[in-house]
Order: sequence, then structure tokens, then C-alpha cells
Amino acid sequence: MINWKKKGVIFSTNKNQNWMVSHACVPTVHILNDDTFRIFFSPRNSRGQSMLTYMDVDAKNPENILYLHDKPIMELGELGTFDDGGIMPCSIVEYGNELYLYYVGWNPSGSVPYRNSIGLAVSKNNGKTFERMFPGPIVDRNRQEPFFTASPYVMKENDKWHMWYASSTGFVESKGKPEPLYIIKYASSNNGIDWKRDNITCIKPKTKHEANARASVLKEDGVYKMWFAYRGSFDFRNGKDSYRIGYAESKDAVNWNRMDDKAGIIFSESGWDSKMQTYPNVIKHRGKRLLFYNGNGFGKTGIGYAVDKE
Repeated sequence: MINWKKKGVIFSTNKNQNWMVSHACVPTVHILNDDTFRIFFSPRNSRGQSMLTYMDVDAKNPENILYLHDKPIMELGELGTFDDGGIMPCSIVEYGNELYLYYVGWNPSGSVPYRNSIGLAVSKNNGKTFERMFPGPIVDRNRQEPFFTASPYVMKENDKWHMWYASSTGFVESKGKPEPLYIIKYASSNNGIDWKRDNITCIKPKTKHEANARASVLKEDGVYKMWFAYRGSFDFRNGKDSYRIGYAESKDAVNWNRMDDKAGIIFSESGWDSKMQTYPNVIKHRGKRLLFYNGNGFGKTGIGYAVDKE
């Protein structure tokens, strides 16, 4: 079992610019070199839309911010497309001399608050800018998954690509408002672009109204290890049902044994992550694991991290 040692907040957005007004959502870490982590994240603009940017931090001491980018690295999608209302990074894969960014596109909806889909963008300059590979999503709702898809984590192993992603199973009404339910499912690919989806559920909800999403996976000694976020549906905006970090293991990347008691992290008694812990991203660098995550308010209190004690 990993026992994470919390190190605190790295960065919180505070009206830095009109496109970076609040939040610092979904930290997605790329090991730029031995000394530097490039953390992609989404601040919200003055309209509440999630944008895409990055900061570079010291790998030895991530609290030391070396550089904060001063503009979005990819604009919102064209009006009417799947990502015209927001962009959130989720997973980075090095492929040749390029970086593949798998991200969530937000699109306002009528009967429900929003609809998500999964997009793919490519960088040829180590993440300083990205261009969409396609104007449309690469993983969207379909005949078996009729609501939406989101939160992909992608791992390339030799010639096979794995994706663990959130798939909505519907909506439940809470205080007169529809709230989404979703579970983590599995897809595979031979090229990272075209995905085979067999409607396989990886993480089964513990309760009828649990939602789980945003997997982050390491493979160690032949075992796939997943950290993910889960919540209830009726009081989850910093309430008793708010996001927590769960844990699961698998020997084949498809079938998972859920063991939340081994996640290794719990709420702080007070402070930035005392009411919520969500959107985990676990990396391994110099033989040591690091956990980057958001705290209260879905990233409103910023990005923090923890290190393992092993």
C-alpha cells in the first residue's frame, strides 16, 4: 500500500488574466526532462469556460514554478463543435517526436447542462502549442453509450494502446437539476486514433448513484495500478458526497479489482483539500511516485501534490 505524504498546493489561479480567472483543473503531467515537469491544466475564463495552458515546475521541488505560460495553447473549437464550450487535458503520450494530448471537449446542452466528448490534439514542440488532429471527437457517444464520454487516460504498450475513459450512464435529478452519472470503461487501439470499444466496465460503482472518472494508471511488476476519482450525486459540490480518490489493480488492463482503502490518501482536517480530492494524475520519476491532484471546488483551490513514502 502506498501512503502518500502531502506536500501542499503548487499553484492556484487568481484572476491572472481574463482567460485565466479561476480554477486550475485536471493537472496532466509530462516529464519534460530529468529536471522539469510540464503540467498541463485548465483555468476558467471570465465566461466560466475551461481553457488549456501549462506551467513548468522543478521536478525535485514541484512547488518551485519555473514558468507559467501567458496564453492558451489551443483555442476553443469552432462554434457548434464538440469542444466549443471548454477544453480539459487528461492524458499525454509521447509518440515519436510528437505529443498526443487526449482531452475532454465541453459542449453546452439543452435538456442537461452539458455534453462531453474525447478529442485528440498533437504537439510538435513539446507542448508549447497543440493542433487538433480532427475537428470532431475520436471517442463520442454511440449505440451502446448514448449519453457522453470523457476523462481519457491512454497508455501505449508496444503496438497496443489502452484507454480508460469515463462513460456516462445517465442523469439523476438533484435539487431540481440533472446531475450526470458515469463509470470508467476500457477501449483499445492499434494506432491511438481509432478505438475498439466493447462496452467493458472497469470500475463498478459501489452505490447506485456513484460516479467515477479520471483514471490514472501505472504499470509496475506486471500489475496495472489505477487511481481514479469517485463521488456521490446529491451533495458532491464540497459536501458529504464530494470527490475522493479511489484505487484498483489489474493483471490484464481490462478486469479490475477495486481496493479504495489502498488509495493512500484522505481528506485533510482543514485547508485546500479538506472537502474534496479529485482528478488524480500519478507519475513515476527517478524511481519515486508522485500524485498530482485538485482539491476543494473542482480545482478552485488549485493544484497540489503528494509523494510516496516508500
